Order: sequence, then C-alpha cells, then structure tokens
Amino acid sequence: MEGSENDGGTTPIAKWKSEFSRTFQYFLDRSTPHTIQRWLGTLAVAMIYVLRVYYVQGFYVISYGLGIYILNLLIGFLSPKVDPELEALDGASLPTKGSDEFKPFIRRLPEFKFWYAITKAFVVAFVLTFFSVLDVPVFWPILLCYWIFLFFLTMKRQILHMIKYKYVPLDIGKQVLVEQLK
Repeated sequence: MEGSENDGGTTPIAKWKSEFSRTFQYFLDRSTPHTIQRWLGTLAVAMIYVLRVYYVQGFYVISYGLGIYILNLLIGFLSPKVDPELEALDGASLPTKGSDEFKPFIRRLPEFKFWYAITKAFVVAFVLTFFSVLDVPVFWPILLCYWIFLFFLTMKRQILHMIKYKYVPLDIGKQVLVEQLK
C-alpha cells in the first residue's frame, strides 16, 4: 500500500474539478457588482445563439424551450419572495395605507441568479444546436405565435397581481418618502 498514488484520498481529476470550481466561483464573485457588463455579455451570448439558429435554419423546438424557460425565470424575477396572496391568509400582508409598516420588495429570484440562469440557458441551448438529432422539423410560426400568446397571458396575470397587491418589482433611483417631499 505504500507509494500508492491515492494516498491523499483525491484523484487528479477531483483536484482539477475542485480547482476549476473554485476559480469559476472566484470570477463569478468578481463579476457581481458589474451588472451592465454582465448583461452585455449575456446579450452577446444570446446574439451568437440567434445567429447560429438563423444560420442553421433549425432547432426551433430548442428555441421554444429556451423561451419558455426564460419566461419562467422572468416570472420568478418579477414575483415577491413571499406571495401576498398566501401571506394575507396568515394575517400579514404588504402595506396598503401610508400608516402601514414599509416592507421592501424582495424578489423570489434575485437579479444575479436570474442573469446566471439565463446565461447558462443560452450556452446550453447553443451547445444543443450541434446535435442534429435535436433538430426536430416543426412549423416555427406556430411555435412563435403560441409563445407570444403565453407571454402576454402570463404577463397580464403578473401585472394584475402587481396592481392588486401594490408592489413594483423595479428599484430605480433612491427611495424617498412622500412625507419628505411636502
């Protein structure tokens, strides 16, 4: 048993995987404050994917699946962490009057995870376009119309939910109390 290669208990592949994972996480952590650059990078990846699909003239089912996945992520990004409909049953809810306690909007899916999931989805979809077995022949205008229909139906429901429970998922600018403006 002396002189065995596995005395340390880890294989070279496990060491490489651990080192790669640590390095990857380091760069993810470094990219966190650079929101605009991250989204521009994702836009570049998305454009490369769109050009690939346009060039190959196929993989519309993969694109449809990607669109449904992104729609699902968008709903998570626009939704509050605690659903007001379920919270109303417990007695606690979002403030509806000026005298109510202020509760900040906390997303169910934070922006960084939203960005990371979308970027990963475009990369995976791009890789899938290199497997011809996944190029299922479909009439793409029907898929596009159905996705647009789903998008508008889902967004209508989400916007009505926002209006009903008076929350805005956007945090643009500095928060100012109305009483301070008077």
